[in-house]
Amino acid sequence: MVVRLSMRLLAVAGVAMALVSPSAGLAPKVKVEQPPGFNMHSLHLYAPLSMSAMAAAYYGYDKKKLPVAALAPLLVLAAMLDWKASQYRALVKDNEVDIDGYTNSQPSLTERAKIVSIHGLSTGSHKRSLEAHKLAMTSSPFVPGLLASKLLADGLQPLKLGTAEEKPIVVGTIRMGFGHHRIAYSASSWALGGGSQTVFHDFLAIDSPEANLIKDADALYSRGSRLASELGGVVEKIWGSLTKSGDATSLRITNQLAECLRPLMLDLPKDTPIIATHSLVGLAAVACGFKNVINLVIDNYAQWFVVVPGAVNLVQGPTNFHQLSKMGIPEADIRLAGHWCPKDMVDNIDADCTTRIQRRAQKKPLRLLIPVGGAGAQRKFVTKFLLALKDEIKAGHVQVMLNAGDHKHMKTAFLETLAKMGITESAAAATEGMQIVDSIDGVRDFCTRLRDGAEPTKGVTLFAFDDYFPAVATTDLLARVADVLCAKPSELAFYPVPKLNIRRVGDHEAYSALRSSEVGDGSLEVREADEAVSWVQMMRERNSILDTMNKCIMANAKQGAYDGCKVAVELAQQMAGYSSSGQQAKAKPAAARAKSPADTLD
Repeated sequence: MVVRLSMRLLAVAGVAMALVSPSAGLAPKVKVEQPPGFNMHSLHLYAPLSMSAMAAAYYGYDKKKLPVAALAPLLVLAAMLDWKASQYRALVKDNEVDIDGYTNSQPSLTERAKIVSIHGLSTGSHKRSLEAHKLAMTSSPFVPGLLASKLLADGLQPLKLGTAEEKPIVVGTIRMGFGHHRIAYSASSWALGGGSQTVFHDFLAIDSPEANLIKDADALYSRGSRLASELGGVVEKIWGSLTKSGDATSLRITNQLAECLRPLMLDLPKDTPIIATHSLVGLAAVACGFKNVINLVIDNYAQWFVVVPGAVNLVQGPTNFHQLSKMGIPEADIRLAGHWCPKDMVDNIDADCTTRIQRRAQKKPLRLLIPVGGAGAQRKFVTKFLLALKDEIKAGHVQVMLNAGDHKHMKTAFLETLAKMGITESAAAATEGMQIVDSIDGVRDFCTRLRDGAEPTKGVTLFAFDDYFPAVATTDLLARVADVLCAKPSELAFYPVPKLNIRRVGDHEAYSALRSSEVGDGSLEVREADEAVSWVQMMRERNSILDTMNKCIMANAKQGAYDGCKVAVELAQQMAGYSSSGQQAKAKPAAARAKSPADTLD
């Protein structure tokens, strides 16, 4: 009897789950509607399931019916699952964004349990708040004219945005790895160039409980990236699959965290245009009621996780635009913009590419820029790559610019590897020597010398820093004087520099290498060090390889392929109603603001 009752309860749950299949006619929406009095989420089965588990255990052990007793732990597991799932409705009831409606889907019982559980693990005892953290603004010590936000404290100037004549724009980001920050600096360069008062708003720069929530999540991501890169095999496959699993459930989980981050945005005026380079920033802005929100969609792989409902989502390539559109994102919420690249790099594309072509014609040494990512992964691959390049470096055929960023473990690993290769600071021969640059001023001087026609004084130049900004900015500065950028296919895969796209960290990055190859400015992903060296030799011996990449870059630039951040800034100014004279005109409604991909290419 107990078994039949338990099976009937489970069957009821199964039927109820079937009733929540997505409705084809459900219109996407952002604002949550008042929940109905009863729906699938109101059906709680954990109490009868728990009672059934106790009955099964008692009956099975008392009557020595082991199959019945074995059913008890399964019923307990089902009860726990249903108990967690039953908390979903209460969790989302105060949300500003209805993810279920926006994605035209309803989470299953297991998905609801997953959302509640992960949110609990990621936030712990943190209580959602609507009390704004008061912000201050300071001048960036690294970028002239750029303002940076931080938590207001004694001696700091309260953040006050300028008038419409100053066309204020907030570029919101999160210092998780280098990618989101790099894109934010790229957007800021175009905003400053367009005459806007530009505030760099990094959530992690606001010392607060909300920032600590993000730091904990970032620590887990960085650890996962390093383990996948170091161990490879099964671990790499599991990590790769996780980076491609950004479905609607992932968006729901991200949005719940974003709801907790609202105090980091609430001190900003609601009519301020926000350019978000991390979806958490965009989601938090929309949840706060900001109407002029632009989300710069990362990578080239379509998944709900990177989308911000209620924002204009700009994408870098047509494939991603098509796939995201097919997923059901409203037409007014998505637009093809171009790649996220810094203004200085885009403005100098023709000159830099022409210089590279001339260098190949003159058979100059091939300059390779090899940066590491913000998570500090890739140690194993890059050290193998360096060892395989030993003969090319010592023969003077290749010059290496190696950016260890602010990762001390990477600097140590590189120094040890270079010592094994017989390359040291004290070596007499230039091709066996190494120079270390540890300041942003040193980087700028190095680049100026190379642009003036000089060569690096040593075969290997190692860049390593204590601070975060130089670690990010150095790659952008060196890219202009490099012949080839050798990096994992992350945000750098979209840069207007000839690229050797090396081993990815996360399966989603493979699609960024594909984009690079399709537009002709880079290779497909190269996963082994020996194969990477073969590519280097081919690029050095066959001028046509790099000549073609450079010519493709110049042609792409004429089509606006690298103007993504420029488009974002122009759209932000338009959404805010800023006129070319700096006066504030009446902002257009969202439907009127959104343009088709063809408009971007005019």
